[in-house]
Amino acid sequence: MAKNLVIVESPAKARTVGRFLGDDYVVLASMGHVRDLPQKVLGVDVDKDFEPIYEVLKDKQKIVREIRQNSKGATTIYLATDPDREGEAIAWHLVHSAGLTKRNLKRVVFHEITEKAIKEAFKQPRDIDVNLVNAQQTRRILDRLVGYKLSPLLWKKVVHHYARTKSLSAGRVQSVALRLVADREREILAFVPKEYWSIEAELEKASQPVGSFTASFHSEQGEKRKLDIIAESQAVSLVDDLNGAAYCVTQVKKRQIKQRPAAPFTTSSLQQEAWRKLRFPARRTMQIAQQLYEGLPLGDVGSVGLITYMRTDSTTVSSEALQETLAYVRKRYGSEYAPKSPRVYTTKSKGAQEAHEAIRPTSIVRDPDGLVPYLSREQHRLYDLIWKRMMASQMADALLDSTSLDIAAIALSKRVYLFKASGSVLKFPGFRVLYMEDRDDSSADGEQGTLPNLKEGDVLGCLGIDPKQHFTQPPPRYTDASLIKMLEEEGIGRPSTYAPTISTIQDREYVSKTDGRFKITVLGSAVCDLLIQNFPDIMNASFTAKMEADLDDIAMGQREWVPVLGDFYGGFSKSIDEALNVPKMKVPDELTDQICELCGNLMAVKMGRFGLFLSCTGFPECKSSKPYQIPTGVSCPKCGGDMLQRRGKKRGMVFYGCSNYPTCDFSVRQRPLPEPCPECGELLVAAGRTGARCTACAYKGEIPEPEQESEPEPAEVAV
Repeated sequence: MAKNLVIVESPAKARTVGRFLGDDYVVLASMGHVRDLPQKVLGVDVDKDFEPIYEVLKDKQKIVREIRQNSKGATTIYLATDPDREGEAIAWHLVHSAGLTKRNLKRVVFHEITEKAIKEAFKQPRDIDVNLVNAQQTRRILDRLVGYKLSPLLWKKVVHHYARTKSLSAGRVQSVALRLVADREREILAFVPKEYWSIEAELEKASQPVGSFTASFHSEQGEKRKLDIIAESQAVSLVDDLNGAAYCVTQVKKRQIKQRPAAPFTTSSLQQEAWRKLRFPARRTMQIAQQLYEGLPLGDVGSVGLITYMRTDSTTVSSEALQETLAYVRKRYGSEYAPKSPRVYTTKSKGAQEAHEAIRPTSIVRDPDGLVPYLSREQHRLYDLIWKRMMASQMADALLDSTSLDIAAIALSKRVYLFKASGSVLKFPGFRVLYMEDRDDSSADGEQGTLPNLKEGDVLGCLGIDPKQHFTQPPPRYTDASLIKMLEEEGIGRPSTYAPTISTIQDREYVSKTDGRFKITVLGSAVCDLLIQNFPDIMNASFTAKMEADLDDIAMGQREWVPVLGDFYGGFSKSIDEALNVPKMKVPDELTDQICELCGNLMAVKMGRFGLFLSCTGFPECKSSKPYQIPTGVSCPKCGGDMLQRRGKKRGMVFYGCSNYPTCDFSVRQRPLPEPCPECGELLVAAGRTGARCTACAYKGEIPEPEQESEPEPAEVAV
C-alpha cells in the first residue's frame, strides 16, 4: 500500500513523530540541511541579482537519494521541519534537491512534539512560505559575501604567529560580538579608579538594647543629595564630629513591595539563566534543549518531546498550557499561590516573533523528579530549570514588608547629620517558594536585613562608627549570559545565532575565557581594529541590527530580498577594494603570566624555526627561553606529573604531554579533563565540544559536571 512520507531533521524527532502518526506514515530524517552554497567558491552571482548556486552536500547525497526513492510511492509528502526560517529553508531545499516539485506536497509546523500537537498540525497543512525562505536565503548570502570576502583579507593583512595552525575569519554577526568584547576591554584598560568613603553607624534602640542594626551616613540634614566623601581626611573629620553624637529616629516609612515572577524562557533568557545557574555555555544549552524538544524515551511511555521549540524570542504561552499550569499550581501549593487569572507577558526583544511560543514543558504535570531515571544529569538539570521557570511564571507575587528610616545624628558641634537605614521582611513567598531568577554581576540579592520596631522620636544608642574606604570598579567583562543579553538588547542576531556566534570567536582564539569571563586576545584586537578601520558599517551594532530588521521585513513579505542585498553590497565591495591597500598588521607577541627564572620579566610567545617557544621580554639583554607549554591542571595518569599543552615543532599542532618528558612519554591529542572517568576513574579527554571519552576504558559520554556551580562575587575593597 502507498504510504504518506514525512520528512523531519533528526532521527530522534523522526522516532517520536513516527510513533504518534502510526503505520500509514514513513518518517525520514534529513539530518539538517541537505543543500548549501559550495565550500570552495563564492557560490553567489552578484551580477545576476545575487543568484545563489546551491549543491547537495556530499554527506547528504545518500539521504537525498533515499528521500527521492521513498517519495515515488508516497500518497502525500509532508515537510515537517522546524517552525522557523531555517526549517522553512530546509523544506524548500528538500523539494528541489530530491525532485519533489511535482508531488503532492504539504508543509506542517508544530512547536511541541506531542501527540495532540502533531495530529493538529497534520490537520492544518499549508504551502511552503516563500517569504520565510527568502529571508533565510538573504541571511545566508549576506553571511557568505561577508565571510568569503573578509576572511581572505584577514589572512593577507594580519601577520600572526598562529597563522599556520589557526584560521582567521570574519562574519556579519561574529564581528560585532567581537567588537563588544573589545570595547569592554578598552573601557577596563582606560578606567581610572576613584576613591570614595562610606560611614556606617551600628545603632540600637536605647530603651530596648536587644539587637542592633546598621545605618549609613547620607548627608547633612536638609540636603537632598547624598554627600560624596572622596578622601580619608574628609571621612576622619566627619567621624571625629560624630563621636558622642545623639541619635534619634526622625521618619519611618513602611510599605508593601510586590515581586513579580519572570516570564517563561525565550532562547536568550534560557541561555543566560543556564549559564548563571548551571554554568552551561550557550552551545551546550542548545544541544541539550534540542534533545529535550525532539523526544527522549520514558520507559513504557515511549519517546516523548519534553519541551516546546527551543529557538524562540516570544514569551507567549498557549491558553491551554496556561490553564494546565494554573491548575497544577493550585493542586501542588494551594490556591493562595495561584493568581486569579493567567499571567500574560510582553516580549521586549527587538523583532520578536509573537506567533511562536515561549520555551516551556509540553506537560507541566511531568514533574522533573519523576524523570530522573530517564534523563542524563545535564538533561534533567536543564529540564528542571525550564519546568520551574514556567511554573513560577504562573504563581502569585511574593510580598515583602519594607521599612526605611531617617535618623538624625546631633553632633557635639551642633551640626545635624542624616543617616538612613532600610530593611525588608518576606511576608509571603509566592513564586519564590520554587524559583528565583539570577542576575548578572550582582553582589547582593537586593534585600536588607530586618529592623527593630521603631517609631518617630525613638532615641538610639550608638555602638560604633565604621568608616570604610572604597574604589570605583571598572565595568565587568562579559560572561556568556551578559554577552547574549547585550546581543539581544542591541538587536544583533536572532535566537539561532547566539550560541554559534560565541563559539566562533572562541574557536578562532579572538577571545579567551578566564573565570567564566571573556577577554579579547592580541589577535582579536588586531582583527577588530582592522575591521573597524575599513568596514565601520559591519562593525557597527546599529547597522547590523538594521540588517536584522530588513530580514524580518522580507520574512513578512514587506520587502524584496534582491534590493536589500544590492543596498548592502555596493558599499561593501568598495570597502574591500580600499582595504586591499592597507599595509600588513603585525600582531605583537602574546604575553603570558609566566615569569622568567633569570631576570623576573614576563615571558612572551614567539615563533622560531622549530615552532612556538617562550622567550623573555627582556631580550636581547636576557636570552632566557623555554618550550611553549601551558599547564592544564590535570595529572598524568602514568607518573603523576603535570599534563601540559604543547605545540609540535613541525606543524604546530596542539597536543598534551607529561611535564616529566622524556622520562615519561605519555601524551594525548585531545584536551585532558579534570573530572575522572565515571566508570573506571581514569583520565578523561575531550571528545567534541561537550563530550568525553576515557583513555583507559570504553566510556564515551558527557563531561561529568564539577561540584562547583557558581563563582564567588568580588568583594569590596575596605580599609
